[in-house]
Amino acid sequence: MALHPEKSWFGVVLECADASELAHFYRRLLGWELFADAPDWATVAPSATGGLNLAFNGDPGYARPVWPRVDGEQQMQLHLDFQVEDLDEAVDHALACGATLASFQPQDDVRVLLDPAGHPFCVYLDSED
Repeated sequence: MALHPEKSWFGVVLECADASELAHFYRRLLGWELFADAPDWATVAPSATGGLNLAFNGDPGYARPVWPRVDGEQQMQLHLDFQVEDLDEAVDHALACGATLASFQPQDDVRVLLDPAGHPFCVYLDSED
């Protein structure tokens, strides 16, 4: 039996202290719709017709990740990448939504930002443009 994500929702779940707070951040950042909204579980997606979604699991014991890596501290487990047309405009938008710019920026055509729960995410320019 194969999985069929095209017939159902496929998503990524991020752990956080407050699922509702983080869902509202990504709703503003991506312009997606909010489908579930509670402190322990929230979901955003581009539409209700299936496809992809981003969900958030609220955990009172959540430990904020540190990026870049620091020995003995909670490391990031994953990060999200978003291709953009204008890097400066994308960074300004993310900051206005509540992100913070990471102090370490490893590439000229990528900006690493942190969401309100500390998860790193990247906005980047298409290298073929």
